Amino acid sequence: MYIKRKIEDKILRYLDRPEIIALVGPRQAGKTTTLKKIFQGLDKAIFLSFEDRQVLSLFENNIKQFAETYVVGNRFVFIDEFQYAKEGGKLLKYLYDTYPDVKMVISGSSVIDITIKAIKYLVGRVFILQMWPFDFYEFLLAKDISYARIYEKYKINLKNPHLNSLAKEQYETLQRYYEEYVIFGGYPQVVITENRLDKQEVLRNIYNTYFLRDVKGILDLADDYKFANLLKALALQIGGVVEYKSLMELSGTSFHTLKRYLNILSKTYIADMARPFYTNKRREIVKNPKMFFFDTGLRNFIVNDFRSLKDRPDTGSLLENGVWMQLVKNNYTPKYWRDRNKNGVDLIVELEDSKIVALEIKNNISKCKKFPLTFVRNYPHINTYCAYFYTKDYPNKDKMFVALI
Repeated sequence: MYIKRKIEDKILRYLDRPEIIALVGPRQAGKTTTLKKIFQGLDKAIFLSFEDRQVLSLFENNIKQFAETYVVGNRFVFIDEFQYAKEGGKLLKYLYDTYPDVKMVISGSSVIDITIKAIKYLVGRVFILQMWPFDFYEFLLAKDISYARIYEKYKINLKNPHLNSLAKEQYETLQRYYEEYVIFGGYPQVVITENRLDKQEVLRNIYNTYFLRDVKGILDLADDYKFANLLKALALQIGGVVEYKSLMELSGTSFHTLKRYLNILSKTYIADMARPFYTNKRREIVKNPKMFFFDTGLRNFIVNDFRSLKDRPDTGSLLENGVWMQLVKNNYTPKYWRDRNKNGVDLIVELEDSKIVALEIKNNISKCKKFPLTFVRNYPHINTYCAYFYTKDYPNKDKMFVALI
């Protein structure tokens, strides 16, 4: 079953433009499936993969012959796994400049290889698009299209953060779906796998693929023991402010190595930082970030905990990570707020119209209390809301169900 991804329309819209399209994102997120679906609807198109060593070798060692074989006579050239090309940016520039009527579409699993290594050659010649595992709407498309439609019709969003007229049964069904989503994540193959143990096995394979094919190769690790320790330490501390000293001790790394590892985690779509929101450096913490995982299923595999939300001690942190990744997948850049007295707000989000909202994420509506007075006093223009998962009182004004963000 093919699940149409949100990004597909954007790719189609850019096909008529001259720029190269670079689709980047983690392995198993669905990049190849999506591009092949687009490719099948085009005339004079060819689909290549640099996992084919013969194709890659011809590209790297004889670009003119590569062009004669694969580019000439085609209108569209798709190249999957582009990150394997050592001089990819330089050679792609040659094709772009030499064959201006041919549209190049590339994809890869490492933003480092496609953007940092290639961008100096491709400035002004490339659109870089990011593709994530399913967000909650795409998850619903895969699970039950009728509920995807309900979600689209009644969803609460940051511009209209109030409960709409969902029937109680619909609300409870969405809760069950969201719990599955936040426990097992949004990797397509995990989502379409029904058995819980099989889902865990798919996540195991994705985790090992990251280590063997991306992170370990990029870091040139002979021993991934320290990196694995760091991943587990971060997974146990999601939603908390990063304490570099503690992470150095837990992972057995130096500060320089730790910072390098954290940067690689971001560039390989495993985990990333939420930066502090502040206006007064004297009163507010402005340095250490929070860490979140791009996929909560992968995070739960690392800590080996797939219990239901009502049975686990980290429910609040897991829900916060779930909200963060939903926001990121919809092109927001969430931050957090903390002052020197340790008063805090989980996530701060700036919308397209410069409106800012503040979110507290709780596992139960009973824990939705007033925001810190210091924050409210300093930021009277920011609307504050509490997102929760469990409630006995449905609906409740000025609060939102986490699944519907």
